[in-house]
This record gives sequence, C-alpha cells and structure tokens, in this order.
Amino acid sequence: MFDIKEELKKLPMKPGVYIMKNANDEIIYVGKAVKLKNRVSQYFQNSKNHSPKVASMVSNISEFEYIVTDTEMEALILECNLIKEHSPKYNIALKDDKTYPYIKVTLNEDFPRIFVTRRHIKDGSKYYGPITDATAVKETVEAIHKMWPIRKCKKVFPRDLGKERPCLNYHIGQCQAPCDGLITKEEYMKNIEEAMDFLEGKHHDIVAKMKKKMQEASDKMEFEVAAAYRDKLKNIESIIEKQKMSNTGLQDSDVIAVARAFDEALIQVFFIRGGKMTGREHFLLKNSEGTTRGQVITEFVKQFYSGTAFVPKELILEEDLESGEKELLEAWLATLRGSKVIVTVPQKGEKHKLVELAGKNAIITLEQFGEKIKREQERTKGAVEEIKKALGLSGVIERIESYDISHTQGFNAVGSMVVFENGKPKRSDYRKFKIKTVIGANDFASMQEVLTRRINHSIKEKIENPDAEGKFSRLPDLIMMDGGRPQISAALEVLANFGLDIPVCGMFKDDSHRTKGLLFNNKEIYMPLTSEGFKLVTRIQDEVHRFAIEYHRKLREKEKIDSVLNHIPGIGDARRKALLLHFGDVAHIKEADVSDLLEVKGMNIKAAESVYGFFRQDTHGE
Repeated sequence: MFDIKEELKKLPMKPGVYIMKNANDEIIYVGKAVKLKNRVSQYFQNSKNHSPKVASMVSNISEFEYIVTDTEMEALILECNLIKEHSPKYNIALKDDKTYPYIKVTLNEDFPRIFVTRRHIKDGSKYYGPITDATAVKETVEAIHKMWPIRKCKKVFPRDLGKERPCLNYHIGQCQAPCDGLITKEEYMKNIEEAMDFLEGKHHDIVAKMKKKMQEASDKMEFEVAAAYRDKLKNIESIIEKQKMSNTGLQDSDVIAVARAFDEALIQVFFIRGGKMTGREHFLLKNSEGTTRGQVITEFVKQFYSGTAFVPKELILEEDLESGEKELLEAWLATLRGSKVIVTVPQKGEKHKLVELAGKNAIITLEQFGEKIKREQERTKGAVEEIKKALGLSGVIERIESYDISHTQGFNAVGSMVVFENGKPKRSDYRKFKIKTVIGANDFASMQEVLTRRINHSIKEKIENPDAEGKFSRLPDLIMMDGGRPQISAALEVLANFGLDIPVCGMFKDDSHRTKGLLFNNKEIYMPLTSEGFKLVTRIQDEVHRFAIEYHRKLREKEKIDSVLNHIPGIGDARRKALLLHFGDVAHIKEADVSDLLEVKGMNIKAAESVYGFFRQDTHGE
C-alpha cells in the first residue's frame, strides 16, 4: 500500500513534474516544481490554508508519482504535454481545441504550390498565418491562382515530368504546365516570389510593377496582354480592400485578457500580424475556481502555445503572470518561436488600450455564455424532468444508460452502452461490447449478455474497491433501450436475476425510422414533438445507435484493413497505423499520391512508392 508520509520523505530537492492519482489509478492533477520535495509536501500540510478546490483534490489523492528533470524548462514542457494527454480533473483545462488555417507555399518542391492547410510541419515550406477568418484565407488563395499561373496539382517533380498532357488549368491560363516542361523553374519562381510578396503585404510594389507591364503591353498594342494585367490589378485591389483593418503600430503580437464567472474563465485573444488586427478568438477554461486571474492567464499561455504552430514576438497581457513564471515562460516561448519573445503588462498607451478592449470583449462574451448556460439547463436537466414526469417516476433521475445491438446477419455482433448524466452525454463512461456467447442474429440473447457483463463489472469493482467510484460501479437511475418489448424484456430479466429494481423503457420509431415515443409498463407514451424531453429521447436514441454502428463498422473495416495493407511490401504495423491515422481509411490511402504519402510519419520514398504502386496494379485483393 502507498504510504504518502513515507513517500514524501523520498522526494528529491530537484526540478520535475509530480502526478497525483486517485484510488482508481486515474491522474487527477499534474504540476511542476523547482524543488519537488517542497512543492508536493505543501499539499499535505496546513490544510486550513487550502482553497476548496485544492482541499477536494488532496482528499482524493491515493498516491503520487514524480519525474525528475534537469531544468525547470524541461519540467514546464513535460507538464504541458502530460496535461494535454491526460486532461486531469483538477487542472485548469483549456476546453477549446481550435486549429487555424495557414497559407502554405511548398518551397521544398521544384515547382512550389500555394494552398490552404491546417497542419504546420517543419518540411521546408513557407507558412502564412495562423488566420482566424477561414473564408478570407480561401478567397486570398483563389485570387492568387487567378493572378499568377501557379500549379494546383500534386505531381512530384522531376518524377512526373512529361508523363501526362497539360490539364484544364493550362488551357484556361491558370497554369503554365511545368508538368510538360513548358516553363523553366526560374521563370516559375518569379510567379511564386510575386505571390509571396503579395502575402507579405508588399502590395505597393506589386501594383506598381503590374501597372508598368500593363502600360508596356498597351504601348506595343498588345491589348489582350494589357487587359489581362488590368484584370489582375482589379483582383489585387479587391483583396487589399478586404484585408484593410485597423493599424495598431505593432508587429506580430497576441493581446490576452480574461473574464471570470463561477468555475469558468473566458480568455479573449486579439491576433495582430504585421501591425494589423487580423482576428480575435475566445477560449473557455474550466476548473478555475480558487485561482487568481494571473494563474488563469499563466495556465492559458502554457496550454495554448504548447499546441499552436505560431508564437508571436510579443504577448500583451491584462494581468501579470503567476509569480516567478515570467522569465521561464519567455525562455520557453523563445524556444518554440526560434527567436526572442517578450511578455508585457502595459499600464498606459496604445497597448494598454488594446488590453482594455480585449477585457471588455471578454466580459461581453462571457455574459453571452451565461445566457447560453441557462438555455442549456432547460435543454438538459429540464428535459430529464419532462421524461421523468412522462414515465410517472418519483425518484431522482440523474444517470441514464441506453443500449443497442448491431450486426450484419449475425456476424461481428456488438453491443453499445451510452451514458447521459443530467441530460448531457458522458462519453468517458460509454462502453463497447463484442458479443462472445451468442451465435447468429439473436438480439434478445445479445442484449442479455451485454447487460449481464455490465452489471458483473459493477459488482466486481464494488467488491475490489468499495470506497471508490469505478468505471462501471455506478448503476443507472433509468435504462432506455433502443427498441420495444423484446429489448425491454431482455433487460428486465437480467435485472431480476441480480435483484435490481431499475426502471426500463423502450424507445420506438415510426415507419420512417424516426423516434416516435416511449414504451413503459406495456404502455406507449407520447411526448410533444417540440418538447425538450422528446428532443432528448431522440438524441439518446440516435447516439446509442450511432455508437453501436460505429463500433460494428470499425470491426468490419479492421478485417478489410488486415487483408489489404498487410500485403504491401515495406508496410509493417507501425507504418500501417501511421497511414490510417493520417488518412483515416483505406479509400483515402488508395487515392493518395507519393507526395501525400511522404507526409506520413515514418514513410520514406521507397515505402511511399510501394503503397502508390500497390494500389495501381491491375489486380490485387482487398
């Protein structure tokens, strides 16, 4: 048994990361320390000085682990990675996972392409962004392709040179066909350089150059050429007008402010790029009760910039960072950016005005969320109350479990369990069951197997650890079956065998396979179609069906994958998993060309060409 007092004595006076765990071996908190012994010991001393949140966390600690690092910087990086991976219950958690688009110029290719991407990787390409307005990004790239004849294809040069005739883009004047050798690399790069100048805001030089070329063409009476330059100028002027935003006088900066309410905090960020305000975004952080505004901003900076591809030159903050963190975070951000990063808290001037504006926006946005929370409560807890009333139940209904069976003519039969607590899906408690004891299409017996296994898991957890809440230990207050009388009967038989009294109802559909009503105590119960209760029933039925189908398809796909990818020379388990993770399924792998395949982790040119060639053979099995 883990003896906390004894283990505290063993802690070193070195920097590192500590990991707090509960009785179920779940990570509930991750922190860093300059001196592990001092920091961790503080949690178990002077409990009167702890905030309610810290006191609650400490009461749930059954054991802790620690990882010693050489420096505080290494501890910070490790802390960020572990929080992102495990999402501990008591850490301030960034709820948003936004990825912004970039404009990518593939300078690592002989004839570069320009396109929109949300992936920022170190591959020798030039990236512009991140940009919050996805529509503006798309319009900009489209305009570039109209103004400069840059290829859109994914051909690999020189491998694909001369293999195919020029495509439609060549014939409509939007590409100069490097694939057929109709333009030199030097001439092509002039187009790329001009397009990059445009992306970097050097509009004046481009406009002046095009006006000169238009005039020269006109003087030579090459009116079609002059007209083409005239159209390009119109496109440029249109884009410039759309891109116009307030000039802040700053370079690349992020302005960060915070608003607080209850256990949530809202961070407002203004993005300034090249001296112009290019966009803004808000981010919600949960579990922030008992923390200062400075601590909230500190945690946001650590979590947000550990996951974003771009770090600006300056962070302009509304509040000071947590004590002792400024120098460390500046150094860490500098390593991410590759050059110096400054963190400032302005007290006056233009920067202070920007921070104040961000703060006002944060408050307004959080107030909007307050109204949203009220509506959400009506949609969730209020909906549960409506279902409870419709069924005539009197007890507390907090946890609802729903079950469904999916198979193909009895093959690959699976069961699904979804959980809703207070009207919201609790995806961490969703469970999948591969049917083991039933042969053929027997939904009744399959459902009985699923429920029996689910309850046996609960009994086992309660015996092994009676004081802790395990993954299965908490039983539902209401069971909702996807189906009618047979499904209800299967559930009631299992519950009776275990001596359990849990209400069971069925969710049945109409002839169009839409949710129609509930079946309870052999009575059909109908709810108003516009009521929140009926909408919740529909969501539960759709969700349990989706979860079952998804698992069933996954098993079928696995069989297909095993029969295809395992037969490709040079593709082992690691590469097979990497390919599937990158492309999602075999169909997209099949469509990929060599350059796309090379973007996958662990792939080299030989392996990429092996996959490419395999799917382009005249005959191969699937």
